[in-house]
Amino acid sequence: MTVTVRSFAKINLGLYIGAARADGFHDLRTAYQTIALHDVIRVSVGRGRGIEIACTNQDPRVPLDASNTCHRIATRVLDELGANRKVTVEIEKRLPVQGGLGAASSNAVATMIALELALKKKLPAAVRLRIAAEIGSDLPLFLVGGTALGVGRGEEVYPLPDLPSVPMVVVTPEVGVSTPRAFVDWDALLKSSQHTSFGRLTRAGGSDRLFEVGCVLSSWLSGFTSGSPNTGAPAKGGSRGEKLLLDLVRTGIENDFEKVVFPQYPELRDIKGALERAGSKYASLSGSGSNLYGLFRSTAEATRAAGRLRKQGLRAVATRTLTRRKYWSLVVGR
Repeated sequence: MTVTVRSFAKINLGLYIGAARADGFHDLRTAYQTIALHDVIRVSVGRGRGIEIACTNQDPRVPLDASNTCHRIATRVLDELGANRKVTVEIEKRLPVQGGLGAASSNAVATMIALELALKKKLPAAVRLRIAAEIGSDLPLFLVGGTALGVGRGEEVYPLPDLPSVPMVVVTPEVGVSTPRAFVDWDALLKSSQHTSFGRLTRAGGSDRLFEVGCVLSSWLSGFTSGSPNTGAPAKGGSRGEKLLLDLVRTGIENDFEKVVFPQYPELRDIKGALERAGSKYASLSGSGSNLYGLFRSTAEATRAAGRLRKQGLRAVATRTLTRRKYWSLVVGR
């Protein structure tokens, strides 16, 4: 039996980094948001034992052995369900590798969902979340979908009232950014910088600054999400969607990784500028990059901007954010 599941991407609406923890990770604060770009995962279950990973459009950076997140999560799911079966996971790769869009994490969660469907067995929600968090920081987000607050190292995810579906453009540069290297560069920046905005991070394990930015995120989100519940309909001009864009700019929500990634890859800073010149009301690096995105007031504006950027030689695509309801309707839907 083969089950096909969509594996959606995410962006970060702001990302703030605290000091290094004793376990080697960093405390983070971010607002996650799922978007409509996706890979496709096909899971087949048959007689025998073992797990096999295959990848179309094979990128050498996608491992096909036991280190692949899909392999790791399939192993855990089989163990938890007490199932001894032959599992084949085929990854139809559409999302970039090392792009900051959470592709590997999303692939793993999609594998979990597809494997449960193929086996006709389902893990308890708490077990799902525990397994996901143990495998990677971004994974639990994809068991929630829509808009979510990420804390801890990013693995503690709290569903938020959904932001509306907003048109956007995603640009995929030629370069890939290593997240571990970006964190190393961040720590080096903290040690070398005397600027007070960085110095605050070193006090009380970074908790002071993360408390402050947590208040900023909370203020932005609570002000925006008050009112009628979101149905997932596309945002229109003058609506809650436009308020999102204005408030993102007004509150100064930003991604800390830009401070260390842009100096290493100046072309990424240039792409952010190109998004802004193309009409984006808010542009940012997603995660540690290398993908950047821009949010727009209308689908037409996003489509025109993507075309303009492609004429400049950039790999740009127009898409939109996904509410939680839409996310789950599309994961296994048509």
